[in-house]
Amino acid sequence: MNQTENLKQPIFTKSFTVNFTINFFVYLCMYLLLVIIADYSKTAFHASDSLAGLVVGLFIVGSLLGRFGTGKYVNKFGPKKILIAGLIFLIITQLLYFIPGSVTFLMVIRLLNGIATAIATTATGTIAAHVTPVERKSEGISLFSLSLVLGTAIGPFFGILLLKSFSINLLFIICVILGILSLIISLFINIDFNPSTNKTDEKVAKASGFNIHSFIAKEAVPVAIVMMIIGLNYASILTFLKSFAEQRDLVEASSYFFICYAVASLITRPIAGRLIDARSENVVVYPAFIALIITFILLVLSHSSWILLLSGVFLGIGYGNLSSSMQAIAIKVSPSSKYGIATSTYFIGLDIGIGFGPSLLGLFTGMISYTQVYLIMAIVAALCTLLYFLIHGRKVQPNT
Repeated sequence: MNQTENLKQPIFTKSFTVNFTINFFVYLCMYLLLVIIADYSKTAFHASDSLAGLVVGLFIVGSLLGRFGTGKYVNKFGPKKILIAGLIFLIITQLLYFIPGSVTFLMVIRLLNGIATAIATTATGTIAAHVTPVERKSEGISLFSLSLVLGTAIGPFFGILLLKSFSINLLFIICVILGILSLIISLFINIDFNPSTNKTDEKVAKASGFNIHSFIAKEAVPVAIVMMIIGLNYASILTFLKSFAEQRDLVEASSYFFICYAVASLITRPIAGRLIDARSENVVVYPAFIALIITFILLVLSHSSWILLLSGVFLGIGYGNLSSSMQAIAIKVSPSSKYGIATSTYFIGLDIGIGFGPSLLGLFTGMISYTQVYLIMAIVAALCTLLYFLIHGRKVQPNT
């Protein structure tokens, strides 16, 4: 089959569409609760600000634990079985929210919830890599990652909106329902995967005891490091945008910032995926890095609403396409037998950047202004562009 025929192979098959829907539901649940769980811990359990922050952070810790171990078992048992197990675990952790307890119990729930979410989304990411046509792999990964964009855009909006009129228990109920729906439709995924013939490495498979290669795909480590730094860039916006907007008297405009980000991502990601398949990843990655740098420059210069919202658009073009491109690269540089571990490795880098970035940046916010933070982030993004060139970009050959 030639390249033209391969490019005509459909991406949105039944399995891809079901997998896309499940990934959207899981991330929707994650972001429905992520934006309100800190306030919930303070109002329901009188937690301090630092303790409320720990409640939020433990989800990321759980996610890292889940990512670290899941890749190995995806290859051993197959991504569909791991997805089903992860969804069952996710439903159980969501039901735990209904049990009266203490802030300590809530912290345990958040940790377990993070592990379950990581298991499920590592499995969906691996399934996406397997059910996408080879010659449209990057386009398929870019389209699949839109499910995450939708979850991050819709989840916080509805989480805050519903909590204004209803009890938080409604959000818990919605998450349980979405988890059950995901479990039911996961049975309709068909994937050609034989665990017995997909050994990551013969030495690893036969090794007794701990071996890092059972959990980390060395081929995907360079892009995971790049993604960790990009995640730090994104974390600076997630963490400080609200306070920055208050200082600039742009609070109302900031409420639409992530809508602009989501719209820009939704429009550009499918185009970016096609360009990567037709040309190379560098055609997308370098312009996306430039867009990310422009994002922070615009934030520094934003004294009016339209400049702030324009920076949201550039964030969607920059971070939105970098995140999907790096995931596609992690898959591209790894053999099919390592898709599960490669997906896990990519997300470990992203989770470290987003999860621990706020704590790292928080060490400096007492000494420098938010404007200076964003100026530094522009420099970090520029240096990250150079890092990408050195560890991957200069080796890329145009597709033929």
